[in-house]
Parts: sequence; C-alpha cells; structure tokens
Amino acid sequence: MSGSAERVTIKDVAARAGVSKGAVSLAFNHKPGVSEATRERIFAAARELGWAPSATARSLSSQRVDIVGLALRRPARLLGLEPFYMDFISGIESVLVERSCSLLLRLVRDLDEEITLYKEWWRGRMIAGAILVDFHEDDPRVPSLRGLGMPAVAVAHPSLTGPFPAVWTDDASAVAEAVRYLAALGHRSIARVGGPAELGHSAIRARAFAATTRELGLGEARQIATGFDEKEGARATRTLLLAAERPTAIVYDNDIMAVAGAGVAAEMGFTIPYDLSLLAWDDSQLCRITHPTMSAMSHDVHHFGAEVARVLFDVIGGARTAGLQVPTPSLTPRGSTAPAPGTHSP
Repeated sequence: MSGSAERVTIKDVAARAGVSKGAVSLAFNHKPGVSEATRERIFAAARELGWAPSATARSLSSQRVDIVGLALRRPARLLGLEPFYMDFISGIESVLVERSCSLLLRLVRDLDEEITLYKEWWRGRMIAGAILVDFHEDDPRVPSLRGLGMPAVAVAHPSLTGPFPAVWTDDASAVAEAVRYLAALGHRSIARVGGPAELGHSAIRARAFAATTRELGLGEARQIATGFDEKEGARATRTLLLAAERPTAIVYDNDIMAVAGAGVAAEMGFTIPYDLSLLAWDDSQLCRITHPTMSAMSHDVHHFGAEVARVLFDVIGGARTAGLQVPTPSLTPRGSTAPAPGTHSP
C-alpha cells in the first residue's frame, strides 16, 4: 500500500484482513465476537500496515496495564488436576483484580509455539507484559524474546533466566532438607520421583538429591523422571517397589504423584508409613485429605503467584529489579513418614 503509516486507517486493516471494521474493533478491544484465528489475522494485517488504534497507542504511552499473558506447556486435563498451577494462578489473579487487569492464559504444545505466541501477543499489543514459567536449561526463550522489549518476569532460578527478572524458591536447599529428614528417621534407601528431566527446576532438584544422598553416605541416588501426572507417578512408584532393593522412602516432585504413589503402595500390600515413607512437594489440600495425611515440603503457592504478579508490575512500570527469592519450601511432617522399618515398633 502506498502512503505513510499515519494515513493507514481501520478500513485499510479490515480490507487487508478480509473482515469488517467492526471485527477489527472487537479484536483490538479484546471483546468476544471474533474467532482466535480471525483475531490473529487482524493483528497480522495491522502489523504489516504499521497501524494501531489511538486508544491502544495512548495505553502504551501511558503504560496503562490491562492484560498480562501466561502460556503453559501443559495438557488441559493435567492442568485441571494439578493443584500447583491452580493455586499459582489464583495468586496472580489476586493482584490483577486489585489493578482491574486480566490474565490471558493459553495452553501450548511446545517451546516453539510458546515463543511464537508471545511475539504475536506483544507485537499485536494484546498484552502489557508476560509471565514465563517452566524454564529449561539453556532455554531458547531467552535469546528469542530478550530483544522484543516485552516486560516479563521469569518463574525460575536466576541461573536459568538470562536478563529476565526471576522469582524463585531455593529448591536445592528444600531437597536437602527432605533427604536429611528421612535419613534422620533411619532411612538408608531413599528414592525420588521427579518431573521432566529437561526442566531447569527438576535438574536442580536432581543434582541436590544426588549430592545430599552422597554426602550422607546413602549409596546410589535412585531417581525417575516423569511428566508430573498421577499415572506416571504411579508407574514410577511401582517400578521402585518392584526393584530387588526397594526404597524405604520416596520423595515426589508434586503432591498428585505422591497420592498416586500411596495408592500403588497400598495395592501392593505395603503399609504407610511403617513399610514405606512418602514425602510430597507443594502441600496442597490434597495432602491433608488423604489417609494417612501426606508429609510435604510446604510453601505458599498462592503467595508465590501474587509475588510474581507484583514483580511483573514493577517491571512494566520501568523499575530495575533483579527479581525476588520467595520463602524456601519447608518440611511439614504428617502421617506418611515414620522411622525406617526395623527401627520402630508399629
């Protein structure tokens, strides 16, 4: 199209996208009435023509915040079952509602799709900032998104997040506390059922688990990486309990896997905690309604989410921040842990 960007109108954008002017207005005001595919086509046409509605331009220049983006690489079914992200998102929302803001949540299949999505959201002026989660070691989002100028906060240890301010927990110290506690109960054979090996926080926990078991002279650190869901947690537990030298205690990377593991142990005839001690992570309500109640590494996930949102608003507002370390998960002993077999009387 000839002419300067200043002369481009909403009519030109509508024509390029093959929609009505009303559809363009709905898309840029984040209103229902257009499909996601149409919305993306409209944003693409606007980017090609160098056009933005005046209201959006005023919003950006005044740094007004309306929408925060969050993409999750999780199957929809697992997201609905996993207590961590439900509590985490509720914490984010508790801060957004104070500022009359909304959360734009999208489930994606892989890192490439996530990177593309954030670029489209930012260039299409759909979000004021983003929350990045589930970091890998050498995460490709760091080089791909760092040059966008998009305000973002990373939920991961600072060693993983490049230039993005990090909000994190000290997972290594928490893992060490869990292993030391079980060792103090007399357990010499302790295993860990962890999350995906490629996730940065899973790798940090795995290294800490191996280092602590080695330091305490507990022998080989048996660890199984899983996908966080109950089926994989159950399968990993069954594998450990069928081994020639089965563990007397298992640490899990989330509570849904720990509860699934308890079910497998009961099915195989083990009595918790006298034959086998189980220790969960995150400590959702799920840990308190099982029988026996589940010992856990507890932290306030709702507070964690709220702090992430607060740091993001600082970044959007132009503050220079190195991020924030939130309280380290701490041990909450309950009915699923006890002295190792042979060191107690049932």
